[in-house]
Amino acid sequence: MKMSRILAAVAAGVMLATSQAALAATEIQWWHAMGGNLGETVDQLAAQFNASQSDYKVVPVFKGSYTETLTAAIAAFRARQNAHPHIVQVFEVGTATMMAAKGATYPVHQLMADANEPFDPKAYIGPVYGYYATTDGKLLSMPFNSSTPVFYWNKEMFQKAGLDPNKGPRSWQDVGEMGKKLVASGAKCGFTPQWQTWTLIENFGAWHNLPYATGENGFASTDIELKFNDTARVTLIQALSDWSKEKVFVYGGREGKSTAMFTGGDCGMHIGSSASAAAIEKALGAEKVGTTMMPVWGDTKPQNSIIGGATLWALQGKPKEEYKGVAKFFTFLSRGDVQAKWHQETGYVPITASAEGITAQAGFYQKFPGRDIAIKQLQLNAPTINSKGLRIGNFVQIRDVVDEELEAVWAGQKTAQQALDTAVSRGNKLLKDFQAAN
Repeated sequence: MKMSRILAAVAAGVMLATSQAALAATEIQWWHAMGGNLGETVDQLAAQFNASQSDYKVVPVFKGSYTETLTAAIAAFRARQNAHPHIVQVFEVGTATMMAAKGATYPVHQLMADANEPFDPKAYIGPVYGYYATTDGKLLSMPFNSSTPVFYWNKEMFQKAGLDPNKGPRSWQDVGEMGKKLVASGAKCGFTPQWQTWTLIENFGAWHNLPYATGENGFASTDIELKFNDTARVTLIQALSDWSKEKVFVYGGREGKSTAMFTGGDCGMHIGSSASAAAIEKALGAEKVGTTMMPVWGDTKPQNSIIGGATLWALQGKPKEEYKGVAKFFTFLSRGDVQAKWHQETGYVPITASAEGITAQAGFYQKFPGRDIAIKQLQLNAPTINSKGLRIGNFVQIRDVVDEELEAVWAGQKTAQQALDTAVSRGNKLLKDFQAAN
């Protein structure tokens, strides 16, 4: 009798364990590069998706910077121990690298088709979709956090300098004149840029409809050469170098380091990512922040800006059933309400027309003037072969080279022409290395 009770208990335990295992959600690993407040928002997105269904559980894992996240995912995949994630967030300059990783990635258009998940490419805004799609329109990675540079100014500092606090610069010449007045009024600097390679070289080119490289900036071919040492960019960089002698321009460091000079009240003007909007408004107070489009040189007619940020790439090597969860998560992230909330809380542009419409109807742009500037810039004109984006091999390393050469200009060691000529020469060597390896 005692033995029968023991056997019954064991059988019940086995049935319970089996039942729990059957009910356990399949885990989907998502490696990302969103730290701080953005990381908290990413966690909230995953939690919202997990609560919306019971079959899958997305587990977001912060892996450091964009470069560190990409490097970690590639290393994990190459180790062939199934330790790599299902999804990895890769910044836009890593697009060519991911495309060249044959057998490692699972193109989104194919993933969604294989999982029988509804997918409408027309739902995404053109500048975002086009950057991450093949020449025949097939999406390679899922758009997530897309941004573009916009121009910020401190209205309080403008007022003190005798400038119209409600009017930002239209041209770079305006930036120079306004910067002089800001410094004369006691500001430690007039203007500082964020992500100088992205804002002053790459987006300046697109905004002025100038090529960054041959082969349609890498979209049409991998056998390309860099072309950003043109007269227009040399003129801009030399002007900034000249302005630095009077503190009209001050270099604040690579990537987003310079933003602290703007939010700290040292600099009155700043070019930065639209994704910095929420943090800037929080630091200075939304009523003190002006936002406008990037300046042009002289009377140039602006073209359109190009995106930054990142997309989500699916990696091969996981069980087929688990990719259904990846596809459902991608559908969730593209929902209008989800994207609208992400856009409003961060400053990243909405990747779908639906999200933009929801935000506008809610009166968000009336409450936060300027938050729609990024969207207007991206869609100002139909993209040309010079302004649809950049698909460059070894782009991370090339950006490092451009940073180094620009820093030599700011230090007074090189002229703008010397620095950009050298950057192009060094960058072309890196392009040849990429072509040889792929």
